[in-house]
Amino acid sequence: MPSRTFLALAGWTAAAVAATLTGLAAVEIIGDGITGSTDGKAISAKQVERQLEAAKGSLSPDPGQSQGQGQGQGEGQGTATPTATPDTGTPTPTPSPTATAVRKTFSTLGGTAIAVCEGATVRLLSWAPAQGYGVDSADPGPDDEHVEVKFEGSAGKVELRVRCVNGRPSGSWKQDD
Repeated sequence: MPSRTFLALAGWTAAAVAATLTGLAAVEIIGDGITGSTDGKAISAKQVERQLEAAKGSLSPDPGQSQGQGQGQGEGQGTATPTATPDTGTPTPTPSPTATAVRKTFSTLGGTAIAVCEGATVRLLSWAPAQGYGVDSADPGPDDEHVEVKFEGSAGKVELRVRCVNGRPSGSWKQDD
């Protein structure tokens, strides 16, 4: 009887070790696929921007989509597709910024937006609502005065307004309950 208990315990231990090693190997393989590297380190914000620019440069907007949708604004939370602007029926591809353009990211309670100034002209490149918010409206420009995006959620409305000050994006936002 003691040998039967010993064999059961040894078998259970061997199965637990095998399952643990298999799980660790799977996590390492999946982790490498997520980070895109074999060293397992997270990439920096600058590396993310470079990769996004490279991806954006290789994509051409679909002529059948509106301006906001051509820039990757779709519906969804927790994905890389922010909320879209209403379809105006007029497809307008947005040109990429020139070498003199200054880009800045703005984060609010309602969401995040990326704006660019080319001289005195401001333009929203993209916008994405925070979790629990959606895009109420967006005026992406280009405009010589300001551009804006309005996020709306259960916690209220948040309006982000961006203008160019000395060729650089300058933003302000307000929250209404």
